[in-house]
Amino acid sequence: MNGSQTPLRQKSSSTYLSLVFAALFVVIFLLHLRLLQLPYFWDEAGYYIPAARDILLTGSLIPHSTSSNGHPPLVLAWIALWWKVAGYAPLVTRSAMLLLAAFALTGVFRLAEIMADRNVAIASTACTALYPVCFAQSSLAQVDLAAAGFVFWGMAAYIQRRPVATVCWFALAGLSKETAILAPVSLAGWEILGLWTRHTSLHRLWSEGDRRAKAAALIGAAPLLISVLPLAIWYGYHYSRTGYVFGNPQFFQYNVAETLKLPRFFLALILRIWQVAGYLHLWVLTLAALLALWILPLSQSDSDVDGPRMSRSDRMTLYIVIGTYVIAMALIGGAILARYMLPAIPLVIILSVFALRDRVGPWRAMVLCVALAFVAAWFWNPPYGFSPEDNLAYRDYVILHEDAERFLEARYPMARVLTAWPASDEISRPWLGYITRPMRVVRIEDFSLNSMVTAADQVSSYDAALVFSTKYELGTRLWDRLQRFTGLRTQWKTRYFAFHRDLPPAAAAQILGGRIVFSEGRQGQWIAVIKIERVEEAQHKALHLSPAGSE
Repeated sequence: MNGSQTPLRQKSSSTYLSLVFAALFVVIFLLHLRLLQLPYFWDEAGYYIPAARDILLTGSLIPHSTSSNGHPPLVLAWIALWWKVAGYAPLVTRSAMLLLAAFALTGVFRLAEIMADRNVAIASTACTALYPVCFAQSSLAQVDLAAAGFVFWGMAAYIQRRPVATVCWFALAGLSKETAILAPVSLAGWEILGLWTRHTSLHRLWSEGDRRAKAAALIGAAPLLISVLPLAIWYGYHYSRTGYVFGNPQFFQYNVAETLKLPRFFLALILRIWQVAGYLHLWVLTLAALLALWILPLSQSDSDVDGPRMSRSDRMTLYIVIGTYVIAMALIGGAILARYMLPAIPLVIILSVFALRDRVGPWRAMVLCVALAFVAAWFWNPPYGFSPEDNLAYRDYVILHEDAERFLEARYPMARVLTAWPASDEISRPWLGYITRPMRVVRIEDFSLNSMVTAADQVSSYDAALVFSTKYELGTRLWDRLQRFTGLRTQWKTRYFAFHRDLPPAAAAQILGGRIVFSEGRQGQWIAVIKIERVEEAQHKALHLSPAGSE
């Protein structure tokens, strides 16, 4: 449903785009230089690295050292290939992911360029690269940014009406992450809907009307639907090997079956809208764009435009994909993670940057202010709950766990350690980069009061406990009041989003009957090692401290 092509829609030279890609890779590589040797974080350690390692060691696309989640294997195979060539190390992993991130940013540049012009493309790409969620995800071994990159390239090919390229890019997107098919499916639906609305019935749709319009709609929709087939083949293969289609039953239950509840959907929808419009200083850009649209109506700004206009059909293409992701990801996905919205957020950035360029004289200065706000959000944790993987808080997490687990390994190498995931994997799998030898683990679900009381009843089965913050909680009076004012009650989060409160180290030590031998905190996150004191140990200690024992 796109208009006629303009010269800007013509295919750019491969050399030109290669130079853009190379420049972007160099810039983001230098920006991530201090992060490239960090051990693996959270879902990296829990799923993606073990699954990629299985491909490296056995060639199996179905992971066996962790439960299969049904994710397509393209990005994991890319990581395994780089390990095969350059060696197994975090530096290799993160460099390989930065290549995919640079490719995704080049896709943002290309999409913005064909929709508007080079100035909008440069500004949109810079804002996307600096946006905290995109920046943090660029070097992490996860699949969302890579899948988003193929989506951007697919959308660019779709707008240019290049059917073969459309099929290839969207197929690669689906083989990177299954939810990437939301983009081609929604655009195919838009093409078919556009054709349908020209007719009064389905019968007339296929028996009468403009044959040229029918052909155009079919040409537009067919590649989009064909691009889904490789993912369907992958799921068929996955089912033949595992007996289930969309990941193990626990994964499907958490991410789909338990999310299809109307109250949860509306709460998740609010959060998804926030993530694509305001999260982590994104509101600085979107609010500026909305004010520009309100202050300068379209009829008054036509004569002031200093570049090509974005067509209505192009804007609708972006709106369709953004809306589809907002609604679909409110329906599915157990954790409301911002990285799931990476295919949509750069589209919001493109629209916002274009609105500023279209209506505001000093728009470059405004974009510079937005970029500075994004960089500030790398380091500054917001006054609301967020995931550490969305800015450099993940680095704080990794450093805390490195320090505590190396202390634990040095002081108590033979201890049985009570802890929760992902630390349970970090101390039992040396190849994740935290310790040098595996330790024995007694795993619990979390560090809530109920879990710790249950663990206290089995205190004879472990010698130490490694407790840590599993989520960021600001814990200020202002935020507590804001939660009460907006109705975001803790019981709602507990009921619909598996929320729990971690006991602080002192309370955990008291319940477990131990003492804190290591404790460290960084910007709202903490970790502690608790040595469990047996009855005989306590008696021996008391004997040495008593007057009789000192004679």
